[in-house]
Formats: sequence, C-alpha cells, structure tokens
Amino acid sequence: MLIKTAPARIKAAGTDDGLADGEFEALVSVFGNVDSYGDVVMPGAFDDVLSEWSAKGDPIPVIWSHNWYDPFAHIGTVLEAKETDVGLWVKGLVDQDPEARTAAQVYRLLKGRRVTQFSFAYEIGEASWAERDGQDVYELRKFSGLHEVGPCLVGANQDTDLLSAKARLLAAGVKEGRVLAQAHVDRLKEAHGALGEVIAAAEKTTDPKRSGSTATRTAGQPADPTNDNPAVPGKSSAASDRSRSAQAAARLQLLTLTGDAQ
Repeated sequence: MLIKTAPARIKAAGTDDGLADGEFEALVSVFGNVDSYGDVVMPGAFDDVLSEWSAKGDPIPVIWSHNWYDPFAHIGTVLEAKETDVGLWVKGLVDQDPEARTAAQVYRLLKGRRVTQFSFAYEIGEASWAERDGQDVYELRKFSGLHEVGPCLVGANQDTDLLSAKARLLAAGVKEGRVLAQAHVDRLKEAHGALGEVIAAAEKTTDPKRSGSTATRTAGQPADPTNDNPAVPGKSSAASDRSRSAQAAARLQLLTLTGDAQ
C-alpha cells in the first residue's frame, strides 16, 4: 500500500458553500504535474479503480490522516468520485453523529481551511519512467487499488516500497543501456554510503557479538533508565543516534535520487 499526498483544492465545505451539512468537495489528485517525488499522475489512472468501487456498491472510505487503526478516524464516506480534466474530484460526507468527535473536529478544520491537504492510499497497476524537460519522472498510468481518501494536516512521505520500485526500474534501465546523468551516479554513491552506515549501526545495536549485550538483563545489572521495558536490555543511545542519523541521510539521498527533491 502506497500513499500520495498533495495540496488539496477544497472547493467547498458545508452549508456556507451551498452544500448539505457535513458535505465537502475536493480535488484529491491533479493530473500532469510533477510532484516533489518526481511522480506524475496521468489522466485515466483512476478509471479502473473507480469502476471497481462502483461495481461493488460500497462507498470509498474517508479516513483522517490514514489512521486505519482508530475506528474514530474513519470520519466519513465518498458520495461521488470522478476524473475531470484536472484530476480526481470527490464529494464526501463527514459523519454527523454527535459521538463522532474526530469527524466533527476534522469537519471544522475543513470548513475553516485550517486543513488544506488530502491523501489517497493506492496500489500501482501501471507505471513507467519518462522524461520531461530534461528531468526523469515516474508516470503513474493506472492504479490497481484505491483504498481510501482523506484529509491530513501535513502530507505523508511516500512509502519506501515506492522507492524500491523506482530503484528496480532504474537498475533495469541501466542494464538495458540507459545512461545515467553524473548527478544521479553521485547521488547513488551517497545513498549507498548512507545505507552502509544504517546497516553498521543496526548491527551494533542488535547483534550481541558486536555490541556485547545479552538477551536478558542479568540479576544485579543496573537497569537502563532510558529503557521503557526493563526486561529488554537498553540500546546504546550513541549507537541509536548514529542509526537514526544514517537512516535519515539514506532516505534523503534516495528521495533526492528517485524524486529529484531539492
């Protein structure tokens, strides 16, 4: 499951905009523009998944910030969804039950334009690399699944599975004779080095032979005050910091490589 987030164009929300109480309209995805990850959603990408939802007769869920594990985050349903010339347009209804406190608060945020982004969770059906204005972009041509849409305060990053998919396509292109720009080669080298730091830091904190830790804390051994679970030995804070820093560096390099993020 992958997640894509973009600034939402909330066209209307509530009675002040001529809708029924609880209703909203939003443009969830825009066609043709290159987003910060180098992705381009193409016209027709939603056709199949919208047809599947229509055939099932079930409503597409509206979920706050992709919080699938909280039943109160399931704040409503999509009443209508269609592709326009611009992108994916939806009309949704937020639950009006007085006990649905999360739904009520999110609706207030939507009406007040205090939440201005939407996301959708999806599966890739068809995608390919292309070039636009000298930039490598990843064209999402068909979605094989659309799980939900929903408002969120800050856009979530792309799932790492998408980065992996892009990396595999990039590697396949090189094997087929595609020539990478030197800037891409340099970023690959940087990402490779950062990932090596992640692996080294992880091994030091998880491998007893490398870290000198034991599987359980022995009697008389002082507890790690930073460890929430005394039954499990605490990790070295320095090693953990190195691991987190290396992970952040690796992800930044991969995002820069696959999405040309600045």
